[in-house]
Amino acid sequence: QVRLVESGGGLVQAGGSLRLSCAGSGRTFSSYAMTWFRQAPGKEREFAAAINWRGSTYYADSVKGRFTISRDNAKNTVYLQMNSLQPEDTAVYYCAATTSSSDYAGLQSKTGYDYWGQGTQVTVSS
Repeated sequence: QVRLVESGGGLVQAGGSLRLSCAGSGRTFSSYAMTWFRQAPGKEREFAAAINWRGSTYYADSVKGRFTISRDNAKNTVYLQMNSLQPEDTAVYYCAATTSSSDYAGLQSKTGYDYWGQGTQVTVSS
């Protein structure tokens, strides 16, 4: 069993930065691929970024070059550094963990994840 807790969300002006954290419990955290999804009001939850157990990273085109995902297995934590934030980045950001996939094709799908966090709100004002 893995419990995921996100933090670091908030209100920021366009062009600003935030760093989200997702702290996981459990001794097998390093074996999970970790992904950040986001869900804007009235929209479907969408893939943002992922990092597999080998440290390979994957990004949605909409965040590539602005967001960076990383992990610290010693701290059971995955991070999402978000720079050059825009109003369209406003969403609830969720982290999720899976052992079923490790490549982009599998990780970008919402299905197949074993655990989800409760989400953290990110609001970008113009």
